[in-house]
Amino acid sequence: MKKILIVLLMVVPLLVSAQDNTWERIEVEEQPKDNPDAKYLTANAVPEVNGKVEFSTTIQAEGKSADEIYDIVLQQLTKMTHEPNQIAGSIVCIDNREKHELGAVFHEWLVFTNKTFSLDRTQLNFVIHVTTADGRADITIKHISYDYDLDRKPRHYTAEEWITDKYAVNKKHTKLYPVSAKFRRKTIDRKDFIFNKMNSLINSK
Repeated sequence: MKKILIVLLMVVPLLVSAQDNTWERIEVEEQPKDNPDAKYLTANAVPEVNGKVEFSTTIQAEGKSADEIYDIVLQQLTKMTHEPNQIAGSIVCIDNREKHELGAVFHEWLVFTNKTFSLDRTQLNFVIHVTTADGRADITIKHISYDYDLDRKPRHYTAEEWITDKYAVNKKHTKLYPVSAKFRRKTIDRKDFIFNKMNSLINSK
């Protein structure tokens, strides 16, 4: 009898422990996964200024003069107009060193998917405006639009009617609408790339 009691005392804690571990495992498995679109659903992901979509950033560059920053930005904008994804018409259109003001128009391919016998892309149109001062650069991307399906049934969309919260995000702000989602994602990604690249170049030396 004593042996049976000892065995039971040894087994019960193990059973309790196993149940606890199983319960913990189940709870972990049932945790909701992170939303892969979280970045594109955040407040102000697609900001509007007076009803127009505008992405803006200020890049701090301590110790650099307005002219130094101006030269870096001008070189990068010029380089961008000649990149492989560019379409005819991309050009630096404002080059005012006296006012430290730069402007460039871009028409480029924004690729959604590129598979064998299947290329899904849109022509992305936008303007970059830059002003420089000692220790900083103010950069804005605006006048954004898309020309889609140019080879079959061309359609033109403005950012205001296509990627803003009103047209691209559900009312609960938990997911993107299927059709415009790829435009919103790729536009935000492109904006992030441009701003990050400018920041890297301006602060590289």
